[in-house]
Amino acid sequence: MTKRVLVVDDEADIRAVIQGCLEDIAGWEVLTATSGEQGLQIAVKEQLDGILMDVSMPGMGGLEALQKLQENASTQTIPVALLTAKALAEEQEEFASLGIVGLIVKPFDPMTLVEQVASVFGWES
Repeated sequence: MTKRVLVVDDEADIRAVIQGCLEDIAGWEVLTATSGEQGLQIAVKEQLDGILMDVSMPGMGGLEALQKLQENASTQTIPVALLTAKALAEEQEEFASLGIVGLIVKPFDPMTLVEQVASVFGWES
Protein backbone atom coordinates (compact mmCIF):
# COMPACT_ATOMS: atom_id res chain seq x y z
CA MET A 1 0.00 0.00 0.00
CA THR A 2 1.34 3.40 -0.97
CA LYS A 3 1.91 5.80 1.90
CA ARG A 4 0.68 9.39 1.63
CA VAL A 5 2.94 11.89 3.34
CA LEU A 6 2.42 15.62 3.76
CA VAL A 7 5.60 17.71 3.93
CA VAL A 8 5.10 21.13 5.52
CA ASP A 9 8.15 23.39 5.14
CA ASP A 10 8.56 26.99 4.04
CA GLU A 11 11.82 26.22 2.20
CA ALA A 12 11.19 25.12 -1.38
CA ASP A 13 14.49 23.26 -1.75
CA ILE A 14 13.84 21.21 1.38
CA ARG A 15 10.33 20.31 0.20
CA ALA A 16 11.76 19.31 -3.19
CA VAL A 17 14.50 17.10 -1.72
CA ILE A 18 12.12 15.33 0.67
CA GLN A 19 9.47 14.89 -2.03
CA GLY A 20 12.04 13.56 -4.50
CA CYS A 21 13.48 11.07 -2.01
CA LEU A 22 10.17 9.75 -0.75
CA GLU A 23 8.61 9.47 -4.20
CA ASP A 24 11.61 8.14 -6.12
CA ILE A 25 13.09 5.83 -3.50
CA ALA A 26 10.04 4.70 -1.52
CA GLY A 27 7.35 5.20 -4.15
CA TRP A 28 5.16 7.11 -1.70
CA GLU A 29 2.77 9.87 -2.64
CA VAL A 30 3.97 13.21 -1.29
CA LEU A 31 1.85 16.32 -0.82
CA THR A 32 3.51 19.58 0.12
CA ALA A 33 2.51 22.72 1.97
CA THR A 34 4.47 25.93 2.42
CA SER A 35 2.96 26.96 5.77
CA GLY A 36 1.27 25.63 8.88
CA GLU A 37 -2.05 27.05 7.70
CA GLN A 38 -1.79 25.37 4.30
CA GLY A 39 -0.72 22.12 5.97
CA LEU A 40 -3.83 22.14 8.15
CA GLN A 41 -6.10 22.72 5.15
CA ILE A 42 -4.56 19.76 3.32
CA ALA A 43 -4.61 17.51 6.40
CA VAL A 44 -8.36 18.07 6.86
CA LYS A 45 -9.16 17.23 3.21
CA GLU A 46 -6.76 14.40 2.41
CA GLN A 47 -6.26 10.92 3.82
CA LEU A 48 -2.68 11.04 5.12
CA ASP A 49 -0.44 8.37 6.60
CA GLY A 50 1.97 10.88 8.13
CA ILE A 51 3.03 14.51 8.26
CA LEU A 52 6.57 15.89 8.28
CA MET A 53 6.31 19.35 9.81
CA ASP A 54 9.01 22.00 9.95
CA VAL A 55 9.19 23.64 13.39
CA SER A 56 10.17 27.18 12.37
CA MET A 57 8.05 28.75 9.67
CA PRO A 58 6.76 32.30 9.25
CA GLY A 59 3.14 32.75 10.29
CA MET A 60 1.87 29.60 11.93
CA GLY A 61 4.88 27.52 12.99
CA GLY A 62 5.02 23.78 13.23
CA LEU A 63 4.24 23.55 16.94
CA GLU A 64 1.13 25.70 16.60
CA ALA A 65 -0.01 23.71 13.56
CA LEU A 66 0.64 20.48 15.49
CA GLN A 67 -1.58 21.71 18.31
CA LYS A 68 -4.38 22.51 15.84
CA LEU A 69 -4.05 19.06 14.22
CA GLN A 70 -4.37 17.46 17.66
CA GLU A 71 -7.44 19.55 18.52
CA ASN A 72 -9.26 18.46 15.35
CA ALA A 73 -10.97 15.07 15.55
CA SER A 74 -10.43 14.43 11.83
CA THR A 75 -6.66 15.00 11.99
CA GLN A 76 -5.63 14.07 15.52
CA THR A 77 -4.76 10.46 14.62
CA ILE A 78 -2.31 11.40 11.82
CA PRO A 79 1.24 10.77 13.06
CA VAL A 80 3.43 13.89 12.93
CA ALA A 81 7.23 14.01 12.86
CA LEU A 82 8.99 17.33 13.26
CA LEU A 83 11.69 18.57 10.93
CA THR A 84 14.08 20.66 12.94
CA ALA A 85 17.50 22.16 12.54
CA LYS A 86 17.97 22.33 16.28
CA ALA A 87 17.65 19.21 18.35
CA LEU A 88 19.04 19.88 21.78
CA ALA A 89 18.40 17.20 24.36
CA GLU A 90 16.05 19.38 26.41
CA GLU A 91 14.13 20.33 23.28
CA GLN A 92 13.81 16.68 22.32
CA GLU A 93 12.18 16.03 25.70
CA GLU A 94 9.85 18.97 25.17
CA PHE A 95 9.02 17.76 21.64
CA ALA A 96 8.38 14.23 22.94
CA SER A 97 5.74 15.58 25.35
CA LEU A 98 3.88 17.10 22.38
CA GLY A 99 2.69 13.75 21.07
CA ILE A 100 4.88 13.64 17.98
CA VAL A 101 6.25 10.36 16.67
CA GLY A 102 9.80 11.57 16.17
CA LEU A 103 12.26 14.14 14.94
CA ILE A 104 14.12 14.39 11.69
CA VAL A 105 17.07 16.71 12.09
CA LYS A 106 18.13 19.01 9.26
CA PRO A 107 20.37 18.79 7.40
CA PHE A 108 19.37 15.17 6.76
CA ASP A 109 21.04 12.67 4.47
CA PRO A 110 18.80 12.13 1.42
CA MET A 111 20.19 8.59 1.09
CA THR A 112 18.84 7.56 4.49
CA LEU A 113 15.79 9.82 4.61
CA VAL A 114 13.30 7.13 3.55
CA GLU A 115 14.59 4.82 6.31
CA GLN A 116 14.41 7.65 8.85
CA VAL A 117 10.85 8.54 7.87
CA ALA A 118 9.68 4.91 7.80
CA SER A 119 11.32 4.40 11.19
CA VAL A 120 9.72 7.41 12.93
CA PHE A 121 6.29 6.48 11.56
CA GLY A 122 6.80 2.80 12.43
CA TRP A 123 6.37 1.63 8.82
CA GLU A 124 8.12 -1.50 7.65
CA SER A 125 10.16 -0.66 4.57
